[in-house]
Amino acid sequence: MERLLERLGALCARRPWRTISAWLLMAAALLALGQTAGSAFVNDFRVPGAESQEATDVAREHFPSFGVVNAQIVWQAPEGDLDDPAHTAAVQRMLADIREQPDVAGVDDPFPSPDGKAAMVNVDYDKELGELDASHYERLREAAEPARDAGLAVEYRGMVVDLGTEPSTSVAEFVGVGTALVVLVVAFGSVVAAGLPLAVAAVGIVAGTALVLLVGLIVDIPTSAPIVAVMLGLGAGIDYALFVLSRFRTELAHGHAPVEAAGRATAAAGHAVVFAGGTVVVAILGLMFAGIPFVGAMGIAGALTVGVMVVAAVTLLPALLGLLGHRVDALPVPRLRHRGERRPDPDDENTLTYRWGGHVQRHRVLYAVGSTALLLLLTIPVFALRLGTPDDGIQPTELSQRRAYDLVAEHYGPGWNAPLVITVDGADAAGLDRLHRALESDREAQTVMPPAPSEDGEAAVVTVIPRHAPQDEEVTQLVHRIRDDVAPEALGPSGGKALVGGATAVVIDMADVVGKRLPWVILAVVGAGMLLLYGMFRAPVVALKAAAMTLLSIGVSFGVIIAMFQWGWGLDLLGLDKTVPIMSAVPMLLFAVLFGLSMDYEVFLLSAVREAYDRDRDAQRAVVRGIGSTARVITTAAIIMACVFLSFVSVPETLIQMIGIGLATAVIVDATVIRMVLVPALMSMLGDRAWWRPGLARTKRAQQPAAGEA
Repeated sequence: MERLLERLGALCARRPWRTISAWLLMAAALLALGQTAGSAFVNDFRVPGAESQEATDVAREHFPSFGVVNAQIVWQAPEGDLDDPAHTAAVQRMLADIREQPDVAGVDDPFPSPDGKAAMVNVDYDKELGELDASHYERLREAAEPARDAGLAVEYRGMVVDLGTEPSTSVAEFVGVGTALVVLVVAFGSVVAAGLPLAVAAVGIVAGTALVLLVGLIVDIPTSAPIVAVMLGLGAGIDYALFVLSRFRTELAHGHAPVEAAGRATAAAGHAVVFAGGTVVVAILGLMFAGIPFVGAMGIAGALTVGVMVVAAVTLLPALLGLLGHRVDALPVPRLRHRGERRPDPDDENTLTYRWGGHVQRHRVLYAVGSTALLLLLTIPVFALRLGTPDDGIQPTELSQRRAYDLVAEHYGPGWNAPLVITVDGADAAGLDRLHRALESDREAQTVMPPAPSEDGEAAVVTVIPRHAPQDEEVTQLVHRIRDDVAPEALGPSGGKALVGGATAVVIDMADVVGKRLPWVILAVVGAGMLLLYGMFRAPVVALKAAAMTLLSIGVSFGVIIAMFQWGWGLDLLGLDKTVPIMSAVPMLLFAVLFGLSMDYEVFLLSAVREAYDRDRDAQRAVVRGIGSTARVITTAAIIMACVFLSFVSVPETLIQMIGIGLATAVIVDATVIRMVLVPALMSMLGDRAWWRPGLARTKRAQQPAAGEA
């Protein structure tokens, strides 16, 4: 592959304008096509095969209006006087206006709270969510102006409202790119050199995002998927370009012509980029085996963007390098220029990285045991993992969804934010009555609505309002109790089937599915990653060790997000005022992404070690040389990637915050404790055994002349 990549890099460098023009035209065409023909992003939280999904399917079969796209409006009088004539007239004008709005199928009658201080109403739409946009929420807000003028506090929530309040990533992207630029300038000492990785990443982001839009025509892509894709694309794209650029500048320093240097850099660093990026793509696509469309679609979006970044790093970047040549170091920064002139010589024993490698090597057992113990200690919170999906109750207070949630919890009770919708199929009136009485007698049921039969008389819907909030363990226990005991016992004598559904049940089912399938996803991803590493190095011990190191960094990442979000350590730094369970999609998504990203540094470091080992067959010296030649680049790449990931923590969406903190934690730990301490210590302990190849010893023995042969 290295020869192929060398020819490809040299070709792109030799014909830079053709390559650059092709990339720009392709990115522009994809963007235009994606904007015109691409689909809108849709949150599809279906869990195929789960009881909640079956409940929804049966309900829609017998109740045509069940599960329609809607919005909920909640209002409160300042002094609790909803019956004031001015308030009543303002509410009636608001509802009348909403009934006349486009795509509104109906508006329910206002439902007052038990304390008489608030009321709420549901607004149903006759279009699918993908056919609506933010303008529908804006019209709801405009219709409420008379009510606000009358002194009412009016808030909104629901699927339509979420469309109008999708978080913006522009600030996060600006902060991430700006920080990356500063780090690159310090690392290279040149504005031009620092700008190249950013330019390549920018073109890749445009093309990758456009591809995600187009794939949305085939697969429902969730609204958070583009944010995750941009996050991964920026981090991986800058890192991949950094690896190739660093090698190019080294080749120039060794006297090679620009075109030849670009080809050699693409062959050496590009080889590591292709394998590392391939591991990321394969690992993320492993999410397709999760069995949850939402999670699988996130994987597709991330894999597309990372794949584009790999191609850009071995084609677009060599073209830019060939065009610039020695001008790659133009616009030097005073006092920093000397830092980026060339990579440190790995044979120079006076460098800090060389001395550090030697120090770790001399105390390899101590560092191996100490670093492993530290990492295992940080993974302890994993055993307290609790899956769920945070609701509007943890949204920032500046969002209307959070204020509506709080109003409902205050005036109706927390369980009104977690209604359970039970679809009963094939039960007679006596069975429905027994079920209703059994549900009313449950300690967790605050309110049980009378059964609502379908027009065909074959099904009914029973709504149960719990006493606790959606994320509370008591609600999860209630769902399982209804499924396992209450419903079967009540419907047993007369037959029929009760299916517990609703948004809260979907979240519980998703957590259960993730818990069952996560081990299989881990097995598939780890297996695929080990096969890719074995294909690159032909060394099973190295592949096995790499997988173990990656699992350690992922464990630390999980431990940190559990300590923060579940235990509340430092939660106020994120603007959250209560602990939350870990979102069901996070473990699978984080594991797949982190396993792939961790391989970046593993492949880059081991490629340097292997290159040194092949040169003089000295395993101990190869480890020190490998650290000496990669430490600065790995450190720079890790700082950039961590800054990019942490910049997205400012996005007011819990999923993005969990992923950003998890990724940043893993990258920092991976590039410091693992790559600079644990891996060198273990490689020194293994020595030549690390590069053992099956059958190689037998081959060597077969090639030696037998005793006594002349």
